[in-house]
Amino acid sequence: MFKKLAEKLKNNNLAKSFSTATSPFDKDSESLKNLSRHALGLYERQSDINNFKKLVLSDPENLSHNEIVDNLFKKQGISNPFSDEALFELSENKRFLEDLGL
Repeated sequence: MFKKLAEKLKNNNLAKSFSTATSPFDKDSESLKNLSRHALGLYERQSDINNFKKLVLSDPENLSHNEIVDNLFKKQGISNPFSDEALFELSENKRFLEDLGL
């Protein structure tokens, strides 16, 4: 008789412990989901910033990007837009100056 009573109490306690445990998403689930999305967005932003810093500061003496840009200009047949001639032509362009409000 005592064993049956102990088993019954044990089963009741287990049932109560499982029934009282609730998920935090049960109440105000939409606000928690929005908060989670916002937190995830902030984490991804910080992660992107950290990865960008690592990339930029990894080797400041590496100038391979200049070679890549020069090769692209050569392949496309485009003259260097930062050359003195190109800048002079741009400074003489009336439409461009009007767009700038000059």
